[in-house]
Parts: sequence; C-alpha cells; structure tokens
Amino acid sequence: MTDPISDLLVRIRNAAGAGHKRVEVPASNLKREIVRVLHENHYIRGFTEVPDATQNKLVIRLRYTPQKESVITGLKRVSRPGLRRYGNATDIKAVGRQLGVTIVSTSHGVMTDQEAAQRGIGGELLCRIW
Repeated sequence: MTDPISDLLVRIRNAAGAGHKRVEVPASNLKREIVRVLHENHYIRGFTEVPDATQNKLVIRLRYTPQKESVITGLKRVSRPGLRRYGNATDIKAVGRQLGVTIVSTSHGVMTDQEAAQRGIGGELLCRIW
C-alpha cells in the first residue's frame, strides 16, 4: 500500500455511503491521530484500537443524522505521496474559511486548520472533510 491515509479515507467514505455503523482499518500513529481529530470535531461517534497478532486495528464508529444520512458528506486527500502540499499559518487561515475541516500535520502534532491558524504554525495539509 503506497498511501495508507487515502486507504483510511476511502474505507470511511465507502462505509458511510453503504450505511455501515462501523469500519475497521489497520492502525498506525498517524491514522490514530486523524481519527482522533475526526472524533473531536464530531464527524464520527468514536473509535477503539483492537489488538491483533500482526497489526492492531482501529474500529471507527460512524455518525449518522436522525434521517439516517451520514454526517460525513465528503472526504478529499489534499497532500499525497506524489505531490505533497504544505501551508504556512496564513495559507492555512485562508483554507479555514471554507466549509468543513482541513486536517494538518504540524511539528506540534495533528490538528485542524483552525487550531494551526490560532497557534500560528503551518504544516502538511493532509485531507479535507465536510
């Protein structure tokens, strides 16, 4: 697998589109932090890490509206292995004016675009979710 973050986003998008209550993905530190940010911003119900013999798995519980529509209407990978996208604090502030949340990997950890702009730090723009 060349891009594990894209794999995470595609699994979440497919599970939400199919109406599944949960989805399992192979765990890594970066995926765990991305899922934590999604949970803090109320895009998912929660997540747990399940130990496995070869690699731990993240079990992500998806969130739906009372009309049984997914809270996540769109996911997009911004930075990818073939073309990394970085932004400084002012670039991230401009991105933050759009709807949804951009997840940014900074030297201070993984956070939303709003948090990074408030702290005045830049980083790699991982993905957008709305």
